[in-house]
Amino acid sequence: MKKIYPLVFFCLSGWLLAISSGYAQTPTGKLISGDFKNIDFREFVKVIEEQSDYYFYYDAAQLDPLQISMQMKNQPLAEVLRQVFNNTEYTFAIDAQDRVFVTKGKPIITALPTAANATQASFDYAPPSDEQEKLLSTAENKLYEIGPKKIRITPGNSTVSGYVRSASTGEPIIGAAVYLDAPQIGVTTDVFGYYSLTIPRGRQRLRLRSVGMRETYRQIMLYSDGKLDIDMLESVTALREVKIKAGQDANVASSSMGQVKLSIKTLKQVPTVMGETDLLRTVLTLPGVKSVGESSVGLNVRGGSADQNLILFNDATVYNPSHLFGFFSAFNPDMLRDVELYKSTVPARFGGRLSSVLDISSRDGNKKKFVGSGGIGLITGRLTLEGPLVKDKSSFLIGARSTYSDWLLNRLKSESYNQGKASFYDLNAHLSHEINEKNTVYATGYMSNDFFRLFGDTTYTYQNKFASVKWKHTFNAKLYGTFTAALTDYRYAVASMRVPLNAFDLDFGIQQTSGKAEFTYLLNNRHTLEFGLSSIRYNLTPGTFQPRSSESLILPEKLEREQGQESAIYLEDNFEVNPKLLLTAGIRFSVFNYLGPKTVNQYLPGQPLDKLYEDGTVSYASGKFIQNYGGPEFRLSARRLLAGDLSLKVSYNTLRQYIHLLSNTMVASPTDIWKLSDQYIKPQLGDQFAVGLYRNLRGNQIEVSVEGYYKNIRNFLDFKGGDSLIMNPRIETATIVTRGKAYGIELMAKKMSGKLNGWVAYTYSRSLLRAVDRASSDAPNNGNYYPSNYDKPHDFTAITNYRLSHRFSVSMNFTYSTGRPYTPPIGKYTIDGAQRIYYASRNLYRIPDYYRVDLSMNIEGNHKIRKLAHSSWTVAVYNLLGRKNPSSVFFQTQGGDVNGYKLSIFGQPIPTVTYNFKF
Repeated sequence: MKKIYPLVFFCLSGWLLAISSGYAQTPTGKLISGDFKNIDFREFVKVIEEQSDYYFYYDAAQLDPLQISMQMKNQPLAEVLRQVFNNTEYTFAIDAQDRVFVTKGKPIITALPTAANATQASFDYAPPSDEQEKLLSTAENKLYEIGPKKIRITPGNSTVSGYVRSASTGEPIIGAAVYLDAPQIGVTTDVFGYYSLTIPRGRQRLRLRSVGMRETYRQIMLYSDGKLDIDMLESVTALREVKIKAGQDANVASSSMGQVKLSIKTLKQVPTVMGETDLLRTVLTLPGVKSVGESSVGLNVRGGSADQNLILFNDATVYNPSHLFGFFSAFNPDMLRDVELYKSTVPARFGGRLSSVLDISSRDGNKKKFVGSGGIGLITGRLTLEGPLVKDKSSFLIGARSTYSDWLLNRLKSESYNQGKASFYDLNAHLSHEINEKNTVYATGYMSNDFFRLFGDTTYTYQNKFASVKWKHTFNAKLYGTFTAALTDYRYAVASMRVPLNAFDLDFGIQQTSGKAEFTYLLNNRHTLEFGLSSIRYNLTPGTFQPRSSESLILPEKLEREQGQESAIYLEDNFEVNPKLLLTAGIRFSVFNYLGPKTVNQYLPGQPLDKLYEDGTVSYASGKFIQNYGGPEFRLSARRLLAGDLSLKVSYNTLRQYIHLLSNTMVASPTDIWKLSDQYIKPQLGDQFAVGLYRNLRGNQIEVSVEGYYKNIRNFLDFKGGDSLIMNPRIETATIVTRGKAYGIELMAKKMSGKLNGWVAYTYSRSLLRAVDRASSDAPNNGNYYPSNYDKPHDFTAITNYRLSHRFSVSMNFTYSTGRPYTPPIGKYTIDGAQRIYYASRNLYRIPDYYRVDLSMNIEGNHKIRKLAHSSWTVAVYNLLGRKNPSSVFFQTQGGDVNGYKLSIFGQPIPTVTYNFKF
């Protein structure tokens, strides 16, 4: 149907006689009959449209208060409407195409003026009101016909589906609410901005809401299944009235627990150490998420280790998410759209890790015009470019980031540092292309490199490379699928030339290829099914140790490669039992195969895994199954609405993990080694039960929640004291198999609207381990429970942002946590004339508690629309109070005495200035 708003400029210069009459004569033969008793205008319109060819255009919000009670038989529509609107402010007009326009106040003119009355019309001309301008110049008042047009609409339901996108950039809007007021039916858009809504056929009014976007609606005439794409405008609000409507009640209404979604806007409000937006640093401010060291970005979620988190970037696995000693995350902030953390209810489509899933999504790029953004800080710079390849169909997004930190090291007083070097770069690219309305493809590529050398000539390098290709196909309005292939390549190298006779090169690498097919089927408005299958191929190079030069006496050594295949199939149902009860039930069945070629060490039966009890080796050919594991994983969650703004949720998850991170240090390191499950190292198993209360206050402006959880962990690896993990061909002899338990309670209050916004979070949690073989001499703490390296009982974080004006905002965050555990020496003893150190039970002492205050100010440039570039300045101070927080405690023997030392990474305030720009 043609748009009606171009009529404004012609109609309003037209017939004043038509204005005063309020209608155009209805052709004879189109007569209306009916008996109406206290019905609203919307129901009245449905009856008229069902018995005639008339179509109505009106703003339902204006006419909702109108109640109609009347009888008629074979009367012209104009006469009927005159009676309906008698003694009201409403007027109407009917054009030659049987379109009926109802307005409040001034009417619409449906014909051009004739020469005879043109002069009078122009003399009496009045400009259109803002209300009328909106009515005629937006898509909100156009009637969209969905499906083939029918004279009679059969009762029943049909499905309308499509994409919700930004009108300014063409990018999908995720999590937008698409719903009807009556009956109360609604859905939210997925990661592609796609929605599918089954509603009664006939005249309906779709409403749309989304965070940061202007609320809108679409009037539709639904005949049968069909497609409707919708563009939304960004919300421009007064400073004193910042409203976020869509998604604010998701924490109450959804069945998900422990799920947090952060937008890039939220990420940019949190002060960071080097002045650049840091995704992982922001995630660390959430309840239940911790890190054992200030310079570490290894996440410890609900008492789990760093390797128990699955980190995905556009569906590609990321094994090392850090740069520059952990001070920066590996993700360019200008490339990001949002990030979702799952720590309780993990969807069945995810698997392979015990603690959490961190799902990171990039933007698709601007499909409307070419734009760019970037920033220049004290030690880093970045640039991002994006634009359409084919307008409204395909787009590109590329970003680059690098550091020039060497100048900072060269100005330090310590010779150990000022002779060092440290640098990194990363490159990102993302393409999206809409082939047609049913097929869209996406491609992502990433490459990064880190290099540093401190304390001499030993150099460390590590590289991240990954790529993914995704194809989304819509089979019909109720079923669509995504097909993804991804490749990940992570490797590191250590080289030393300090002593030529001992010069060496040490290398490690892990390659992963994966493929998956995922489907979403809207069975009806009460059931949404998700199902699919996936497969991952692992190829690990555990270590290569070689002499660096011909002078070196190092003997070359190379550990055998490891290969494994992890496959899974899953099914999940989101079932709305009734408006108060929502259930999500899923099952995932995973299988892991440890594959040859491989030479496997054998040990005497009934004896500990120790070199002393070796009993030869067994060789397996390429592709031969060495060991197989597998089993079901259950995902259950439920939400019960106790009141309109209060809900109770419970969840239970079981998970399996077939790959392990081998590290006997407290923090995640680039030189840590990944190991596949084999016949000696079993998969990690975990199950978690959680319960929570969620409530929204002050009209959904404030979210409060409390969650409690209990988690069991089996087959977690701890390590024997004194054993080496690097280049160890018998790694199973250096491990201790443990059982673990973690439990805690998390409280959070969040306000994401208004001049003052942010969140406050407190967590009490414990993470304890115990050796499975409690009688073993290697069992820590005499076989009793001991705190894990990640046990930090108390954690409190406050993130605040105050907007002084449209151009100035101030952010501050405060962080406090209990010191992490460590094992100190507590005595000395002598054996065979040699003095030895006696250590306390494992992890029974703690370093001092940690707290820190950060402050930043964001200064926007002027808000002129027409300018070469829009810019802003960010001035920040990390560790404002200059507290010397100990990151670790270590001991050295000097002159027969054992001395302890505390190491502080940032023992003084760190000021930074960053210039950001957009064009």
